[in-house]
Amino acid sequence: MGSLETVQSATAINATSRAVLVQDKATDVWNEYQADSLKKHVYGIAADAPGPNAARYRKASADQVQAQNILRDKATAGEHERDQLVETAEAAEKRHHWLTAAAALLEIGIGVSSVSIITKNRLFWFGALALGLGGLVLFITCWLV
Repeated sequence: MGSLETVQSATAINATSRAVLVQDKATDVWNEYQADSLKKHVYGIAADAPGPNAARYRKASADQVQAQNILRDKATAGEHERDQLVETAEAAEKRHHWLTAAAALLEIGIGVSSVSIITKNRLFWFGALALGLGGLVLFITCWLV
């Protein structure tokens, strides 16, 4: 159970780290989106000016719109992936806490059972069983919650 606790903790840390990296990538894509937006506006202003290059600037402005649509979809997908990773991290962290409590109860139960063996006191034995059962209940609960 202690190993599962460690695995859940590592899963939470890993998912959180990956969420930060994915968010950084999404932020970079949004920055590129904003840069393309500025280019689109500049090309739009240049297209409105009379001259032989107006048609070329109108096409460049339209191309920027298409590029922005692709970037927006990519950034939104990155943010969606980030949200999924954050949910994974939160669930793993929650299970980690339940598993920590379950492992603590089992370890205390083992200690109390040792005392019951030494003292030959059945009350300690039943206490150890209750602690072990409590640990088992917490273990099962962590996967159901």
